[in-house]
Amino acid sequence: MTQIVLITGASRGLGAALARQLAPTNHIIAVAKTVGALEELDDAVQAAGGAATLAPMDITVDAAMQQLCRGIFDRWGKLDMWLHTAVHAAPLAPAGHIGPKDLTKSMTINVEATARLIAYVSPLLGQTGKAVFFDDPRGGQQFFGAYGATKAAQIALARSWQAETVKTGPRVQILTPAPMPTATRARFYPGEDRSTLTEPTAEAARLLPQILAD
Repeated sequence: MTQIVLITGASRGLGAALARQLAPTNHIIAVAKTVGALEELDDAVQAAGGAATLAPMDITVDAAMQQLCRGIFDRWGKLDMWLHTAVHAAPLAPAGHIGPKDLTKSMTINVEATARLIAYVSPLLGQTGKAVFFDDPRGGQQFFGAYGATKAAQIALARSWQAETVKTGPRVQILTPAPMPTATRARFYPGEDRSTLTEPTAEAARLLPQILAD
């Protein structure tokens, strides 16, 4: 039976790589703001014999996320899995010089949107579904104030949800990917030798057995 998998942040990087590898045996609901990148993902999914539903939406827009989850319920009645790869990478800055707009955007995307999505997606996952979050332990490192603090807060939300649902479900999993040559990392490490990093496709292949394990 085909499983229904929601991927938020599906247009690029690890989200797109996971979508491509899951698509042949699962129906992917791909959420991202970049329409062109979603269309490229759809082409790749179809070429692999899979099917995807494209949702060019902004996860920070509450009404859009309500509409998305209501649409999932109306069409499929449930979700089997949610992979949350969406994140905002604020520019590096000393803690005393973080721009207010950068901090607000980081909080909105990395924390507030995640909290709302947990509330909306949890009923769709029910007792047997699984939610997967991806940690990036930058909190406390120099110049990573906005990104590190809000990413840590996102994972703290996930860990609380994980602890709260041990007996009731859904299952909540938190994984830490290897460094990848993504656009997010390029903002943090311009000029880095990217040949030493793990390509998203290879990292998705490494993580998938853990994601799919019961």
